Amino acid sequence: MADFKNKVELNCIVEAETDKALLCNFGDKKEWIPLSQVDDDSEVYQTGDEGVLIISEWIATQKGLI
Repeated sequence: MADFKNKVELNCIVEAETDKALLCNFGDKKEWIPLSQVDDDSEVYQTGDEGVLIISEWIATQKGLI
């Protein structure tokens, strides 16, 4: 996990996980989010978690989430 200067907070449900990423359902879109881009203050970390995902602004832009 990491801490970023520019962060984005999004609500999601984690549908699956690997050692390196989370499959997050954002309601209208599902995306794999690398764990390296997940902030330490996120509420979701594993399959079944529901809450606020805090990620870098960079990955949110790359995935078309903002």
